[in-house]
Amino acid sequence: MYIYNSASHRKEEFVPVDPSLVKMYTCGPTVYHFAHIGNLRSYIMEDVLEKYLRFLGYNVKRVMNITDVGHLSSDADTGEDKMLKGAKREHKSVMEIAQYYTDAFFDDCKKLNIKRPDVVEPATNCIEEYIKIITKLLDDGYAYQAGGNVYFDTSKLDHYYIFNDHNEEDLAVGVREGVEADANKRNKNDFVLWFTKSKFEDQALKWDSPWGVGYPGWHIECSCISMKHLGENLDIHCGGVDNAFPHHTNEIAQSESYLGHKWTKYWVHVAHLNTLDGKMSKSKGEFLTVSLLEEKGYDPIAYRFFCLQSHYRKNLVFTWKNLDNAQTAFEKLIGRIANLKPDDGAVDEAARKEYREKFIAQMDNDINTPNGVTVIYDVLKAQTNDATKRAMLADIDSVLSLDLLQKADALREKNARAAATQSAEFTVIAEDGAPDAAVETLIRQRAEAKKAKSFAEADRIRDELRAQGVELTDIPNGAKWKRV
Repeated sequence: MYIYNSASHRKEEFVPVDPSLVKMYTCGPTVYHFAHIGNLRSYIMEDVLEKYLRFLGYNVKRVMNITDVGHLSSDADTGEDKMLKGAKREHKSVMEIAQYYTDAFFDDCKKLNIKRPDVVEPATNCIEEYIKIITKLLDDGYAYQAGGNVYFDTSKLDHYYIFNDHNEEDLAVGVREGVEADANKRNKNDFVLWFTKSKFEDQALKWDSPWGVGYPGWHIECSCISMKHLGENLDIHCGGVDNAFPHHTNEIAQSESYLGHKWTKYWVHVAHLNTLDGKMSKSKGEFLTVSLLEEKGYDPIAYRFFCLQSHYRKNLVFTWKNLDNAQTAFEKLIGRIANLKPDDGAVDEAARKEYREKFIAQMDNDINTPNGVTVIYDVLKAQTNDATKRAMLADIDSVLSLDLLQKADALREKNARAAATQSAEFTVIAEDGAPDAAVETLIRQRAEAKKAKSFAEADRIRDELRAQGVELTDIPNGAKWKRV
């Protein structure tokens, strides 16, 4: 298996630090509002990666944080505490908001078949761990106090920019046009490990620390939560590409300075889901959530299918037309699978293995889900029985999680019920009061022929009935007959 490592800027063969357990960390949501479908694209692709590792036989432990402490996207920005903003908006406490939107996030994940990580840790659970790491960074000279806050000193690093080759003169970390720089910093790249002088007007959550009452910086959360549950060596760290800088860059700086060695072996970043107007966000345009997709009549799994049709490292453009096309293609796919007979002979294990290996060949190439989806269509065209095709699809769907067989079985049952109901609605009346099953069967066959516009067949059956001395009269939703 080869995967693109954002830190080395190339595809690398995946070799875990410890083959007995793959340690995987994914950045979780800030739970002040619903997740939009752009956020959820990252979680879908991370879910596929985890499930594929398990498919290959690895034991995986995946950890995710929940950011329930208010932060902005940059240490130097001004503005409101996001958690407090949500609490004011909905007249609830900050912790009530955190719990409500944490539950909403995992409800959305369930609708999208995203597996819950093995460990989910709220940031507010780990204050002692933050203090421990920050204390050591201060003791080792990697951090300093200024203006009441504790900062990481990036000048102590030989190499700060990991994911891109930035020109330091052209880049001021955390400072955007129109935003005042933090005068407490020794270097423009430095970032806050612990705030006592909040940039927020009213910071909702604060804790005692050796440096005063305050709260942790954004970046320290993921480092601490990962080390708490996965130890000092991490195999895979995932997140949206917008987290690569400065968040993941700062995670590496503080973690490796604290540990004294390399921390994460592979960095995996998922590209943006864009609208025609640019990057999707909660603050501009239509707020696109899973609930909104459902309100508009879309199956959330059709959105998952839409995401899988594009490689995770390529930007994906969302339009309603694009989603329409994906849902139509998905429904047609389910319709084709529904035509497979569940009990059509024994499974051909050799053929099953062949298509399993075809799927692996695609997914081993940097989790190429578009080509992985193509293998589904190859299975449907395979020269083997339906039982084998269903087994092949079950193998693939253990990774892609599109509910292929479940949805196909439900559609087949729905169609069967509709056919039975339709058949029952056609009434056959024996006028002489003497029912005859053979006659009734021919009458119903004639009705089906007419429905299928096979009028020659319908006439043939009528002639056959007439030859048996049966006189037939059509009535609304049925027929009457008698012997003459």
